[in-house]
Amino acid sequence: MRRLVGRNVRRAREAAGLTQEELAEKSGFTQQYLSGLETGKRNPTIVSLYELAQALGVSHLDLVKPDNQS
Repeated sequence: MRRLVGRNVRRAREAAGLTQEELAEKSGFTQQYLSGLETGKRNPTIVSLYELAQALGVSHLDLVKPDNQS
């Protein structure tokens, strides 16, 4: 699940044309946290997912949606 969320966050960030640094500034999370999240090393809370989704302009459900990768 952590890897799935990480892939979805990265995909949404790239679709928004943002770097990790830009998303960090926009969301209030650190670039290090975002890096760990995108690589599946961080375990985000529901509140974190909601706040990231707001910063990315997507639904929080988009960040947990299956992407058919293992």
